[in-house]
Amino acid sequence: MKKSLLGLLAFSLMSATAYAADIKPAIIYDLGGKFDKSFNEAAFNGAEKFKTESGIEYREFEIANDAQREQALRRFAGDGNNPIVMAGFSWGAALEKVAAEYPDTKFAIIDMVVEKPNVKSVVFKEQEGSYLVGVLAGLASKTKTVSFVGGMDIPLIHKFSCGYIGGAKSTGADVKVLEAFTGTTPDAWNDPVKGGEITKSQIDQGSDVVYHAAGGTGVGVLQAAADAGKLGIGVDSNQNGLHPGKVLTSMLKRVDVAVYDAFKSAKDDTFAPGISVLGLKEDGVGFALDDNNKALITPEMMAAVEKAKADIIAGTVQVHDYMTDEACPY
Repeated sequence: MKKSLLGLLAFSLMSATAYAADIKPAIIYDLGGKFDKSFNEAAFNGAEKFKTESGIEYREFEIANDAQREQALRRFAGDGNNPIVMAGFSWGAALEKVAAEYPDTKFAIIDMVVEKPNVKSVVFKEQEGSYLVGVLAGLASKTKTVSFVGGMDIPLIHKFSCGYIGGAKSTGADVKVLEAFTGTTPDAWNDPVKGGEITKSQIDQGSDVVYHAAGGTGVGVLQAAADAGKLGIGVDSNQNGLHPGKVLTSMLKRVDVAVYDAFKSAKDDTFAPGISVLGLKEDGVGFALDDNNKALITPEMMAAVEKAKADIIAGTVQVHDYMTDEACPY
């Protein structure tokens, strides 16, 4: 009996090892770099969490230009990496081609929908999280002028901006929102100098709270706001700690959870292709509160933002999604 149990245990261990060996996860970041303190870094954190919990290493790659997308994706798939996660909407065209060529490989893409039988598409209701930080901005502003700095001028980033405008204006009809974008090419995600210049211009126009959705460019936005004694609002990752006491909050977009879930579900053999939409109800977006910013959030502000969150989840407040009609009604 003892030999049978030992044999069964050895078989179980060998089976688990063999199964884990079949999981060769990989992640490919978007332009702006893995340590952009924002979107890419959130993806990295999700991969790191999976590695820490599972003990399974993952492969990663930082592209330097758009021309590398298809080449990198095909290389990873050809090397047997599975699943492969892509951070960013710009991977859509390359994935359309490569997913069809490797039907047995599981792919996950964040911020874009690719309808293939082996692809999981994860998109977020960024407008809902942006509405909440807009409420906080409107209530924190002394000048009643707040602003937004976007990275690349595309509908997805207008989605952040429009939600923010809606939230800020919900706090008072007299609230003014300035809006600007860094550029129209992928370079817009990694230009902190220009981000700082835009922020200074908005501050000169009266803005005292500046929200960014600009990837690595946003580091310059938050720096410029802090240097001017104004408040910044971070995005994607919790950026409150970049300038403690000078970052009002950060709009959290749980890219880390999306990456972690893609890796773990593949490991557990529960990977489900299709579209996953994450909003406030699903805890896919939110706002950051920690020791770095709690002194900036008054009880009245917290009550207002929690009410807005509850109303959005209940459906009594509908936050407009810019991408449905490429218009912002606020």
